[in-house]
Amino acid sequence: MKAGETMAVLGAAGGTGLAACELGKLMGLKVIACASSDEKLDFAKAHGAEFVLNYSKEDLKEGLRRLTDGRGVDIIFDPVGGSYAEASLRSIAWGGRFLVIGFAAGDIPKMPLNLALLKGCDIRGVFWGHWARLNPDKNRSNLEKLVEWTAEGKVSSHVDRTFPLAQTAAALKVLVGRKAMGKVILHP
Repeated sequence: MKAGETMAVLGAAGGTGLAACELGKLMGLKVIACASSDEKLDFAKAHGAEFVLNYSKEDLKEGLRRLTDGRGVDIIFDPVGGSYAEASLRSIAWGGRFLVIGFAAGDIPKMPLNLALLKGCDIRGVFWGHWARLNPDKNRSNLEKLVEWTAEGKVSSHVDRTFPLAQTAAALKVLVGRKAMGKVILHP
């Protein structure tokens, strides 16, 4: 990632999306928060997003093109999947990077690979656990930087709610209902 590039963050108010907004800003990216409500977008903007796009009110592909003056997004951070994945890929800039983080929407998208050809872009799976095992020194360096930024108050690690372990079903209901803004934590 290079300072000045644009990054669209899908599910920007969730735990992973919110972290991406904060870290993107710290890395000098122009962060576009994408979420399903104005309340979530206001929250993401308070945590580093420069631009916002409500994909329940505006077509995701067209909105991302509008926000980049037709150029397209350099980086797409997608922990959502589902129908939003293809729409965002269609808005990627030439040579862009589409980061597959997860499938919070439940559906694993079937991406038309001709888009990767036409856009000259990369589609990359981001599996941190395996990467960390293969790259322990780089992982340690990254974690040290995160601890530093957290100690300086630059990263919030915002917790929306906590639940006792016995209420796991209630915690999952918050996540499935797309009600969380930040992390949902289980405790003993």
